[in-house]
Amino acid sequence: MGAPKKADWREERRKRAWELKRQGWKQKDIAGALGVTEGAVSQWMTSGREGGEEALKAHPAKGATPRLTAEQQAQIPAVLAKGASAYGFCGDIWNSRRLAVAIKREFGVSYHPDHCGYLVRKLGYSMQKPVERATQRDEQAIKCWKTQRWPHLKKSRAGTPHDSLCR
Repeated sequence: MGAPKKADWREERRKRAWELKRQGWKQKDIAGALGVTEGAVSQWMTSGREGGEEALKAHPAKGATPRLTAEQQAQIPAVLAKGASAYGFCGDIWNSRRLAVAIKREFGVSYHPDHCGYLVRKLGYSMQKPVERATQRDEQAIKCWKTQRWPHLKKSRAGTPHDSLCR
C-alpha cells in the first residue's frame, strides 16, 4: 500500500495527544512523549475542546482555486499539438509567453507566462526556447571565420599573438 502521507501521521499524533490528555496526562508530559513542543500540544487541546476530535483531523491545504478546470488543463496538450503557428506566431516553437496567449484565446483565462511553464511541466512536457538570431546572419562566413581567422587571432603558447591573415 505504501507509506502513509505526512498529514496522516500528524493527524494520528494529534489524536494520540488528545487521547493521552483524556487519560489525565499533563501537556508537558504529552509533548515529551510525542517529541513536540508544549505550545503545539496546547494548540491541539484548544482545537479539540472547541471542535472535538473532528478538529484534530488533517485538512487539505487551502489555496487559490485553479483558473483552468481539470478538463481544460487536460486540453493543453491538444493546444500544443496544434502548433504555435495556429495561434498566429511565426514558427511552430512554443514558449511560455506564446502559451499564455493561446490559453487566453482558447479558454478566456489569463495566466502569467511563468505559470504556463509550471502547467506544462505538471503535464509532463517542457517549454522550448526559440533561438533568436539575426536575419542577416551568414552561416558560411561564420564557419570560415572560425576555421581560418580565429586560429590566427588566438595567442600562441609563448603568449604572443600569431600573425593574422588579413588586417
